[in-house]
Amino acid sequence: MGEYPKVGGPEAGYMFEFRPDGIYLTIYPNAADALMIDLSDMHQILRSCGILDYDVAGLAQIMKEADGQPHKISEPVEITEEDLERLMSETEAPKDEAYAKLIVEISRDRLKATVKYDTRAGSRLPTKEMVLEALRSKKVKYGIDEDAIEEGIKATVPFVAAEGDPAIPGENAYIDRKFDLGVKGRPVVDEYDRVDYKNLNLFVLAKKNETLAIRIPQKQGKPGKNIFGEKIPALNGRPIPMPAGKNTQVVGEHQLIATINGQIVDSGSRISIDPRLEIKGSVGVGTGDIEFDGSVEIAGSVKQGFSVKATGDIEIKGSVSGAEVSGRNVIISGGITGANRGKVYAQEDVRCAFTENAVVEAGRDIYIADAALHSTLRAGKTIIVEDKRGQITGGSAVAGEEIRAKVIGNQAYVVTRVSVGVDPSLQKEYNDVCKEYKDLKKRLMQITQMLETLGKIDISRLPQERIDQINALTRSQFPIAGKIKRDEKRIGELEEQLNEMKNGKVRASECIYTGSRITINSVTKHVQKDYKYCTMYLEDGEVVIGPY
Repeated sequence: MGEYPKVGGPEAGYMFEFRPDGIYLTIYPNAADALMIDLSDMHQILRSCGILDYDVAGLAQIMKEADGQPHKISEPVEITEEDLERLMSETEAPKDEAYAKLIVEISRDRLKATVKYDTRAGSRLPTKEMVLEALRSKKVKYGIDEDAIEEGIKATVPFVAAEGDPAIPGENAYIDRKFDLGVKGRPVVDEYDRVDYKNLNLFVLAKKNETLAIRIPQKQGKPGKNIFGEKIPALNGRPIPMPAGKNTQVVGEHQLIATINGQIVDSGSRISIDPRLEIKGSVGVGTGDIEFDGSVEIAGSVKQGFSVKATGDIEIKGSVSGAEVSGRNVIISGGITGANRGKVYAQEDVRCAFTENAVVEAGRDIYIADAALHSTLRAGKTIIVEDKRGQITGGSAVAGEEIRAKVIGNQAYVVTRVSVGVDPSLQKEYNDVCKEYKDLKKRLMQITQMLETLGKIDISRLPQERIDQINALTRSQFPIAGKIKRDEKRIGELEEQLNEMKNGKVRASECIYTGSRITINSVTKHVQKDYKYCTMYLEDGEVVIGPY
């Protein structure tokens, strides 16, 4: 055994010497690689000798250098012959009874420590303490899973012995759009699964003050910690600007609303409201009917059987054929051919090239560039047909103040009815209110008579259902009476407006032909001969013909 107790030797790749002045360790060159010894083996031998107080850092350095020279690693300790024999027998055990080598692999992100076994050094599986010591030697101190270690030492398969907490990045802010442009171009399907090919959803509309989008704010990230106990910073979510575009407004910090009625236009970074709708071609089977809150511009025509309705102006570059068009102002570059089906209505003005078998109504003025043939024209103020042929032939023309044309009627004596001095829309409202008033008066009288008859009966003897009917009938007379009073007031207002209207005029810069019927403030003149360059107006209750 020599002059000092020793454990190991050159053949083992290491040697502990228990000298009087301390414990020395020699690691022979290439021993760590050749004999597959590592730091944990040295720790185990020292613990087996009861040596717990030693230079750990120095031990690791000696292992690293492997210079074949003895190095002092601890102060002297007493060791008995029995301890030495036991230690030597353990270290000299057959290879299959030695412990497998522990390999601890650290993941690149430093979040996992995976334990593997190399059984070339021995077949015995390391103990839990050996695994924990191996982790400590790698400076792993966070996320150690002792349950996983206890399971891991039962088999030779690799296992995760420690796992850190990854940083959780924050969530980016995003825009929650409250509309779906994906429905554009899809025909509407009703509750019975019938497809309406005249309603193709070409645009998505918004009302004033309607919420268009909500910004969902970004969220902060949650920091993590790796297996070495080091903090891992987290990326916070990125903010996003509000996509406020034209005719929209940000309310508070996160709500975007529309400031006008119109079409939603979403470019991705901007949400806008366009009060004007552009149709590149014609309105027909390719577009379906158009109904829009705002103005509409149509590059083509409006085909028969389709309709265009807008709250703003409508401009049609082509013509209108057997279709319905209504808007604030309606401007048609071509003509209006009604085919006894079409109708054009404007709250203010209608302008077109010509009309034929059409119905045209305007709250203010109608301007026709060429001719109005066999059409029904109604204007609150004036009807003007003075360009090109400037002809009103057949049908009827009614205006509140004045009708001007080059020619009224024709040489074939086609009956042409022209009336001025009464606003047709005002007259229509007056007629409608008078009819409603008459119907309500009749209904109230019937209720009154029924209640008078029922008043002679002892209703306490009637079944409850009949009593409820009588009470409902009694209550119904009050709203009817209130509506009658409101209608009486409105009738008075309309009569006053109609009576105060200025005397109308009919003017023809060329000729009013025989067969025309001119009505001015309810006084009618049947034209019996042609009148050229003339103006017709009312004087002393008679239609007078004066110069143009």
